[in-house]
Amino acid sequence: MNRSFSFKQYRGIDLTLFAVILCFSEMLIVNAARFWFADQLYTVSVVAAVTAIVLMRWGPWAGIHAVLGGLVFSLASRGSAQQTLIYCIGNLLALIALLPMRMLGAERIRKDGFLSVCFGLLVLLLMQLGRALMALLLGAGFSACLGFFTTDALSLLFTGVIIWIARRLDGIFENQKHYLLRIHKEEEKGGY
Repeated sequence: MNRSFSFKQYRGIDLTLFAVILCFSEMLIVNAARFWFADQLYTVSVVAAVTAIVLMRWGPWAGIHAVLGGLVFSLASRGSAQQTLIYCIGNLLALIALLPMRMLGAERIRKDGFLSVCFGLLVLLLMQLGRALMALLLGAGFSACLGFFTTDALSLLFTGVIIWIARRLDGIFENQKHYLLRIHKEEEKGGY
């Protein structure tokens, strides 16, 4: 049976798949860190990398993944309600990365390895800043707010590597309207 999907269905399936990848990966990493590296101060997260990929693919829909990532991290690490709020709301600051994406152009960022990695790192830094600002608003001290950057420093490397790999895979780190149109044109040229 040949079943074609509407664009909305395709987007829904794609967003769901990335949400599942995000939840599974984040829970695995947080639990591994809690059990095997409990004495370490540093954390590693895939939330910024997945959010950056979804930002490139679907734009503001990535806000879902930013909030979901904060929720999964907080729940998996057995955080308080305040921590959950800080991570969920703070991660939304990553949506500001839409501005340079629109100014420079998504295609330019996608095609340039340096810009792609910088975009991913910007998403992470905006999330960290959002968390710090939320914590500050909720009464945390400056040193506690600084901790959102220092304890998550390894995620800079992790995010950069994931984005570097994702941009090299056809269609993964690409606006999906652009990708589908590009594939359609290639199929027409090839006579498929």
